[in-house]
Amino acid sequence: MKRYFEIYLKFLAQHLKRMLQYRSDFLIGAGSFLFIQASGILFMVLIFQQIPDLNGWSLTEMMFLYGYFQLPRGIDHLLTDNIWLIPTKVRRGEIDRYLLRPINPLFQLVIERFQIEAFGELIVGVALMIYTIPLLNIDLTVWTVLLGLLFIILGSLIYTSIKLITASIGFWVINSMPIMTTVYNIADFSKYPTTIFPKVIQYTVTYLIPFAFVSFLPATALLNRSNGLEILLGSVIAVSVLSIAAYRLWVLGLKSYQSVGS
Repeated sequence: MKRYFEIYLKFLAQHLKRMLQYRSDFLIGAGSFLFIQASGILFMVLIFQQIPDLNGWSLTEMMFLYGYFQLPRGIDHLLTDNIWLIPTKVRRGEIDRYLLRPINPLFQLVIERFQIEAFGELIVGVALMIYTIPLLNIDLTVWTVLLGLLFIILGSLIYTSIKLITASIGFWVINSMPIMTTVYNIADFSKYPTTIFPKVIQYTVTYLIPFAFVSFLPATALLNRSNGLEILLGSVIAVSVLSIAAYRLWVLGLKSYQSVGS
């Protein structure tokens, strides 16, 4: 573990050096994400000018949910965005170089790139937390803060696991990118209370592709709308099942991988 941590820090240092050489690219990237998230918030405000609440959720609660949604998604975007390139690397035969090094192939691939633009999402998420928590009178006890942080970590792992599962399908199909995009975009339902959607969508995002455990269900726990321990247990189960399935599918994909021309 110490060796892997040292390697991780070296890769991070090199990436930061590259980022400092192209500061304008970083500012443009982060700025674009800030603009996209700000547009989403503006859209929400416009909706609530026409209605008093959304299935029992006030505008402030919706902004809290929207902000909380950005945190695990931003962490996943920042640290594991390179997983998106797996289908392309498989088609081009670029997986070979990960197999030739005496380091875990998935670890190499993940730390190869850090998506600094994700700070746009994280900034919006933190800002909305700072704004809405006092308005909602959320009691920031040690338990609440710890629970919130655990949910963020578990939510990030759910994102990463689902992304790895869909990316690993690329070992057997020509291009799994459309599958990745479709499944990943289902997460947008958890920006809003899943109870406002039809039962089939509620079931899908809770049990089949459990993005509800990324933001909606944790938000209900933090707002005292549900039992925090039950939601935490559900999140742990979801992460355990998804992460094991994702890694096993990745390993199985590596075993069936054939380099270009072989």
